[in-house]
Amino acid sequence: MSSPYGGDGADGTQPFVIDTSRPHPARMYDYFLGGKDNYEVDQEAAERFIKAAPEVRAAVRANRRFMERAVRYVVAEGGVRQILDIGTGLPTEPNVHQIARAVAPGTRVAYVDNDPIVSAHSRTLLDDDDTDTCVVLADLRDPRAVLDHPDVRRVLDFDRPVALLLLAVLHFLTEADDPGAVVATLLDALPAGSHLVLSHATVDIHEDGRADAVKVYNGATATMNPRTRARVLDFFDGLTLVEPGLVLVPDWRPQEPPEADAPPIGIYGGVARKDG
Repeated sequence: MSSPYGGDGADGTQPFVIDTSRPHPARMYDYFLGGKDNYEVDQEAAERFIKAAPEVRAAVRANRRFMERAVRYVVAEGGVRQILDIGTGLPTEPNVHQIARAVAPGTRVAYVDNDPIVSAHSRTLLDDDDTDTCVVLADLRDPRAVLDHPDVRRVLDFDRPVALLLLAVLHFLTEADDPGAVVATLLDALPAGSHLVLSHATVDIHEDGRADAVKVYNGATATMNPRTRARVLDFFDGLTLVEPGLVLVPDWRPQEPPEADAPPIGIYGGVARKDG
């Protein structure tokens, strides 16, 4: 299928365009983190979300800390030296390549997102002579196009283990997008020794289901589709989850004791290894 956001123009498809008429999840996420790479339309939607789910800022910070711990794990303990980060979002330092290379210099990273603003800002963080990193404009809903992108192929060797990062992105795929097939296609391309790092929004822990917050994304470039723990666990089929398994992100190998007054965080996270 072709991406609803178009292509980069290199293959004859229509170029991606910056849609500032509707909120974009990456720019809203940036606003939640206190960033400035967003527009008024993103800010207004984010504020409506905060009103309906006041824990969201704590949640995105917890998700980011999960990412940092998980990246260090797959590089230090998993021995992975290549990372494919899809739905990377607007860059926040330290970014994935900086975290990974603090553990293992030379780790290769391919960033992928469907927002041209993300692509532009991510490229500004890279040195001109950094051939071990690329930033690709592509859509998760077309996983084959991601895997076959020439820049991804230039940076990553799919005969060697790769860590696939799908952080807070799959909940922007509807069931019609068949997220299970998307994940399976990506994992099928990766050899044994590869890892999946995944986080996903849930409403399991909130009695109101955060329905008003979820509705905010109905007017965005992608809707929000929280899933149950059992449904998120399905994405790890055929993989070996590392301890502590699929848990709420603050509970995945925390390095600091939990804050006594911390709000409940409705994001599951897990890391798994592909053994065969």
